[in-house]
Amino acid sequence: MTLRDLEQQLGRKFARLATNAVVRRPGLWRAFRGPIRRQFDRLAPRWDAMRSDDAFAPLEQALAAIPTPPALVLDLGTGTGLAAFVLARRFPEAEVIGVDVAERMVETARRNTPSELAGRVRFEQADAAKLPFDDGSFDLVSLANMIPFFDELGRVTAPGGRLVFSFSGGPDTPIWVPPDRLRAELEPLGFSDFADFEAGGGTALLARKRPAG
Repeated sequence: MTLRDLEQQLGRKFARLATNAVVRRPGLWRAFRGPIRRQFDRLAPRWDAMRSDDAFAPLEQALAAIPTPPALVLDLGTGTGLAAFVLARRFPEAEVIGVDVAERMVETARRNTPSELAGRVRFEQADAAKLPFDDGSFDLVSLANMIPFFDELGRVTAPGGRLVFSFSGGPDTPIWVPPDRLRAELEPLGFSDFADFEAGGGTALLARKRPAG
C-alpha cells in the first residue's frame, strides 16, 4: 500500500466518523469542521480523478423525477463543482449556487466551470451549518456525498421546493446517511413525498417540502 493509498483510506474512515457523529449531535461540527476543511483542501487537486464515471447516476435519476424545473438551485458540498454542473445541465433555465467549506475546492470549481455555464453557475465558500442565504430561498437543494445539517436544509428550502440527497457508493460511501434516518430527521421539518432511487451502484433520496398554507 502506498502512502497516498493509506492517506485515502484513513480519510474515508475519518469522513464516516465525522458524518455519524455530526448527524447524531450537530454541535460536534465545531470540532470536526477544521479537520474536514483541511482534508478536502488537500484533496482538491486530485478530487475529480477520484470520481467514478457513474458517481452522479443516482443524482441524475432523482433529478429526472422532479416535475417542475426549479429556478434557483443550491448544491451543498459542491467540491470541484461536478454536481453543480449536472444540475445546471439538467435544468437549463436555473441559476445554480455551489457551496463548499473548503476554499481550494471552491477555487477549483470556479476554474473548471465550462464557459457555457459560467453565466448561471457560481461558487461560494460557506459553512453548510450556517448558510448565508435567506429563509426559503431555493426551489431545489442538492447534497451529493455531503453531511446534512437538517435545520438549515429546512430553513433555506422554499415551501413546495425539493431536497435531494445522493450517495455515489450507497452504504459504502464515506459520507453516508441511511434513508430511514434522513426521513426521520426531515419529516418534522415539513418534508414528505419521499422517493428512493438506485443507479450506478449509488442511491438517492428525493423529498418535497410541504407548500405554505
